[in-house]
Amino acid sequence: MPKVLINGIDLFYDIQGNSEKEPLLLIAGFDSDISTWSAIMPLLVEEYQVIRFDNRGIGQSFAPDSPYSIKQMAVDAAALLDELGINFVHVVGHSMGGQIAQELTLAHPEKVQSLILLSSWTKGDRKFHALIEMFGDLASKLDSTIYHQKILLPWMFSDAFYSTEGAIEQVNDLIENNPFPPLPHGLYHQSQAILKSNTSDRLTNICTPTLVVVGKDDLLTPVKFSEQLATGIPNAELVVLDGGHAFVVESAGAVAKTVLDFLAKHKQHALQSDQLTTPTVS
Repeated sequence: MPKVLINGIDLFYDIQGNSEKEPLLLIAGFDSDISTWSAIMPLLVEEYQVIRFDNRGIGQSFAPDSPYSIKQMAVDAAALLDELGINFVHVVGHSMGGQIAQELTLAHPEKVQSLILLSSWTKGDRKFHALIEMFGDLASKLDSTIYHQKILLPWMFSDAFYSTEGAIEQVNDLIENNPFPPLPHGLYHQSQAILKSNTSDRLTNICTPTLVVVGKDDLLTPVKFSEQLATGIPNAELVVLDGGHAFVVESAGAVAKTVLDFLAKHKQHALQSDQLTTPTVS
């Protein structure tokens, strides 16, 4: 699986789908690697060339033990697109990935064909900041399995998901068998980046066609956060689906359909012949 040297770190990425199809960039959130998208990938790759990558601090990308910022992670994403020779792309971001996607769009509107923000926000409130600060601080104080199963998961999934026989057990198995578990300092620096992020005074500068989607039972980034995004971004659409914060897992079919329906309205009619080139692999 390929890595490229981006802004001084090795960044892991994955590409699936036909190179003749339009490119779609997926940006994951806090404590999330490319596996975040596994449940919706089969449907997406039928229609798009899908690019996923691990943000700095997570998965198979390098986790420098120094401060991160959301803008810096957006620079990482833009540099990856440049390495791949992709000039124009649909962008989907989940949670923190949605903030990265906003910064990418604000910095490079010429690169972003359409923008989809899942379970995201423009500026967190006091409760949200308290939770994110706790997530960052506890990462180094608890066993990784306990941290994920007892601290994070109750905020990620809805009551309905917890009540579905075997559902949360399957998630726990994935956590326990993760071959690339997150490093505590990587989670801490990601959490600090979230705490310092704020796009509220710049949303009107996003002129890209935008869809905002949230789970109606999202405890971490509640519906009001997505309403703020949809109100602040000119002509943005808002869709509320069943599920909690991790609705890309628990409501995968509905999320995939909502994403694909929106993307279908914003497809290019002709692709540039030089959309994708072969990067230097490290």
